[in-house]
Amino acid sequence: MEKIFEQAILYDFYGALLNEHQRMIFEEYVIDNFSLSEIAEEHGISRQGVHDLIKRISRILESYEEKLHLVSKFMTVKDKINSINEVARSMTGEDSTKSARIITLSEEIIDEL
Repeated sequence: MEKIFEQAILYDFYGALLNEHQRMIFEEYVIDNFSLSEIAEEHGISRQGVHDLIKRISRILESYEEKLHLVSKFMTVKDKINSINEVARSMTGEDSTKSARIITLSEEIIDEL
């Protein structure tokens, strides 16, 4: 399950860099959860051809991440914002208004990511 989740995140960040055929096959496998046989039958290619294509696409997406680090940067920023939220939630008294504002801003940042 973790591998599928990782592939989906990589696809979210770098999928637009794939060609149309690659995107279609990868979406059917990772997002729509089609089997290799279902994809092969739908596109008129062999099951092994689908398997090889998905492996190749996965390597392409991983190579983009190795070069650009967009996913790892996103996860780091998200973790830091969550830490800010934890600190803000622990603030009490006169700081509660500031705390609420910090939480609102950090949630807006996460939504924009």
